[in-house]
This record gives sequence, structure tokens and C-alpha cells, in this order.
Amino acid sequence: MLTHPTHERLIALGLTGMAKAFEEQRRSPDLDALSFEERIGLLVDREAAERGTKRLTTRLKFAALRQSACVEDVDLRTPRGIDRAVFARLVAGDWIDRHENVLVTGATGLGKSWIACALGHKACRDNRSVLYHRVPRLFEALALARGDGRYGRLLKTLGRVQLLILDDWGLSVLNAAERRDLLEILDDRHGRASTIVTSQIPVEHWHDVVGDPTLGDAILDRLVHNAHRLQLTGESMRKHKARAHALDAAANT
Repeated sequence: MLTHPTHERLIALGLTGMAKAFEEQRRSPDLDALSFEERIGLLVDREAAERGTKRLTTRLKFAALRQSACVEDVDLRTPRGIDRAVFARLVAGDWIDRHENVLVTGATGLGKSWIACALGHKACRDNRSVLYHRVPRLFEALALARGDGRYGRLLKTLGRVQLLILDDWGLSVLNAAERRDLLEILDDRHGRASTIVTSQIPVEHWHDVVGDPTLGDAILDRLVHNAHRLQLTGESMRKHKARAHALDAAANT
């Protein structure tokens, strides 16, 4: 079938979704039964879907999530101390509109990063800006930015994003520069945006991680007082999955 001039005009106008739907309609005789308004509606719906997909792709690329996780895939059957009602409220995302935080703690292997990335992915799907950072790498990036003149611009990016994910917090005690950096980030975001923090360290010991009583109070006041908490418990998910795979393999032999 030859390319229709209308198809080329839609492509030239950047209406790629409508162009695809237009060609599909030309190839489908069944659509002749639809009214003009119905066929136009299909074109517009396709364009809206295409644009939504492009925006989501852009948001996910910017977010740079560590895990390809979705909230629908979060395992709520394995006992980990996750309250289904609480998790459902986090998935809904209203806490982001209220500029509240989420603290996910628990031993290694319980899926803290996965849950954080799943909530980040859902926020991207809900048309919110998201940015993921592992805390040690973030401090390295800030130190480099301070030296080459990008420090203020990086802080502005961290402050403006609607949901910031700080993964692996508390692996070591902060030094003076890291304490100042963290306070700057949280102060810019306090009451304006939401932050997810994951850590192996219980929240009650985070003062020790900050390493300075005064700055510790300031940092935790901005982070903890309006936060939802998910304290994961139980067996490592890695061990649980390894055992499940072993049982499946034994059953199939």
C-alpha cells in the first residue's frame, strides 16, 4: 500500500501515534463501520498513548533506577514484615503529594532496594520526576562536582526532583563534608519533595552514622519526623529464592 499524504503530514507534524493509527485504519476494512468521530477518537487515543510512553521512557532514563522493579512484582506473600495496607498506601503515591518520606530498613538481602526502586518506578508511571542514587556514589559525585564547578547545579537537581531515592545509607560514618552535603540536600527538599532512604541500620542508630550530634539532629529532623517506615524482617530473599529454585529443580528431576 502506498504511503498516504496524510500519513506523511502527520509524521512531519510529530504526530507519530496518530500516523500509526491512521495506517492501521487504512488496512482494516472493519473500521468502515465506525463513525467519523469514533475513528478520530481512536487516532487521538493512540497519539496520547504514544506520548505517554515516550514521557515514561524519558522519566525512567533520568531516574536511573538500580533495579527493574515494579510494585506489581513485589512479593507480599513471603513474611518480611510488610503491612499490605501500608504498602498499598505507598503504591497509591499520595504521600509524595504531601512531601512525606519513606524509610526502608532491614538486614541485607531482604529487598530494600527492590522495594525502593519499585516505588520509584510507580512514581514515574504516575508522571512524577524520580532520581535514584546510592549514597556512597552520591557523595563521590558531590565531591567531584565541588571541584569542577557543578556543585550548585547538582544540588539544584537533587532539590527539585519530586522523589529522591537514597539507597544504602549508613554503610560508614559520614565525614564533615558528607554531613554538610546531606544537610543541604535534605534542607532543600524539606516540605517540598519526598525522599526514600534504604539502610541496613535501624533508624534509632542513624545519629551514630551522622557522626555529629548537632548536625545529626538537623538531618534526622528533616528526614524522620514525617516518614513512613518499612522495617523488613525475616530470611534473606536471595536464600529464599535459591531454596525455591532448588526445590523446583528437584521436583523436575
